[in-house]
Amino acid sequence: MTTAPPRLASLSLDLDNHWSYLKTRGDPAWRRYPSYLDRVVPRSLALLRHHRLTITYFVVGRDAAEPRHAPLLRAIADAGHEIGNHSFEHEPWLHRYGRQHLAAEIDRAHAAIHAATGQHCVGFRGPGFSHSPALIDHLIRRGYLYDCSTFPTFIGPLARAYYLTSARLSRGERRQRDHLFGTWRAGFLPLRPHYLRTRQGTLAEIPVTTLPLLKAPIHVSYLMYLAGYSPALARRYFRAALALLDAFRIQPSLLLHPLDFLGRDDGVGLDFFPGMDQRRADKLALLDEILALYQSRYTVVPLWRHARSVPARRIRRLT
Repeated sequence: MTTAPPRLASLSLDLDNHWSYLKTRGDPAWRRYPSYLDRVVPRSLALLRHHRLTITYFVVGRDAAEPRHAPLLRAIADAGHEIGNHSFEHEPWLHRYGRQHLAAEIDRAHAAIHAATGQHCVGFRGPGFSHSPALIDHLIRRGYLYDCSTFPTFIGPLARAYYLTSARLSRGERRQRDHLFGTWRAGFLPLRPHYLRTRQGTLAEIPVTTLPLLKAPIHVSYLMYLAGYSPALARRYFRAALALLDAFRIQPSLLLHPLDFLGRDDGVGLDFFPGMDQRRADKLALLDEILALYQSRYTVVPLWRHARSVPARRIRRLT
């Protein structure tokens, strides 16, 4: 008897930069554009090389336009990883943009990323999981293969409240961020990869995977948060999550963030973010275990390959 090959799964890293987190919280220090990419990129590439994984990095256009980042981003491309579009200004109120503003935002990031890496993006993820029908229309017109901006969870408003609890924002600025991490309605979005259909055509949608039924997060930053209470709890939770996904026959798409590669000893601040009170070595050791377990259960691919496998019959219409 032959063993069936592991099922397909994807892995991606949102390469949000230091300044982008500060910008979302309204901290004026973001205007100096502080960057930790010189630490995150080499560490992530080394870990992926160790596991022989090829994934998708979502790059912010403004970072791609910075000459100091060009060697780092070129190293990602040279290692064979896919590079996706994560907008130019990384504003999680993208859904509020008019169509012309939205098109310029996507196109400007696309051009900057191509100039820095030599890759033409075919996939997009909205900052803070911001998305809209107008966004999908523009991605289709541009010939993109997929979007992965949906985050099917009911806890978006709780995550937003936690993230912004100490932020100094005006009422208008808080209103801008009213969809950060999604609304409670996002919990009703499908977990399985599917196609979105608009008047412009169709586009594959690869949701960020959450638990079936409960729709609780399983992305790595959430596991790091659990590890702050108990590393054993984080490991058990992840194993249980993968077993539940297998039971529901869902092809997962696991999400990484830069802060998964940074700890309190890196001195970058961002203490408001879960897991940043832990040592870097502890976080990297847990991340190594997570990737090993994920890879043992699935054939892990970049998102463009995952998008190619979406069954044509799975279609969700957007108005």
